[in-house]
Amino acid sequence: MRRISRVMVGLVGLLAVLGAVQVWVAPAAFAGRLGLSAADSLGLATLRADLGGFFGVAGALALAAALRDRRSLLIAPLIALAIALVGRLVTLAIAGYSPNMLAPIIVEAVLLAILALGRRGLGHS
Repeated sequence: MRRISRVMVGLVGLLAVLGAVQVWVAPAAFAGRLGLSAADSLGLATLRADLGGFFGVAGALALAAALRDRRSLLIAPLIALAIALVGRLVTLAIAGYSPNMLAPIIVEAVLLAILALGRRGLGHS
C-alpha cells in the first residue's frame, strides 16, 4: 500500500509541476484550456503567478511527500485542492450547470481522493 501511495502521489505531483511549467512557458494557451484569457501583460503575469504558483507549490509538495515518504507534506496540497473544488461547487450553485464545468470538478475530486488516500498510506507524521 505504501509503495502504491508513493507512486500515485508522485504522479499527481509530477503532473502538477508539469502544469506549472506549461503556465510559465505558454500562459495564454494554458489559460485558454481553462476558459480564461489574458487581456494584457498584467493578465499574463497573473496567470503565471497565480496558476503557476498553485500548480507549482501543490506539485512540489506532493513530489516531496512521495520522495520523502512524509504524509505531513500533503496537508497544503489537500487544502488547496479542497478550496479549489469548493470554488467550483460555489460557481455551480450560483451560475448553474454547464457541461464544460464537469471535467474539472471530476479531475479535482479524483486528485483530492488520491492525495487523501496517499496521506493515509504514506509514512511519518
